[in-house]
Amino acid sequence: MEPGRGATSGAPWSSGWRKSSRSGSGQGQCVEVADLTAPSYEAVGVRDSKLPEGPLLMVAPPVFARFVAEVRGNGFTRP
Repeated sequence: MEPGRGATSGAPWSSGWRKSSRSGSGQGQCVEVADLTAPSYEAVGVRDSKLPEGPLLMVAPPVFARFVAEVRGNGFTRP
């Protein structure tokens, strides 16, 4: 299976999808992340938990770590 095409929890290049601790139950806003590895790359995958077979965003681990740090530090504000 090619990354970004029908990514499932059983994909050989995934260590398993984890639901965000900030995703509420029944609110319809659920995000999952997974550590994705393959012989030629390493990435963090981000997907909509309601569409596990849908598209996913693949981000370099240092970029994702910076994103998480910004979110935790209130680096983003809501309009």
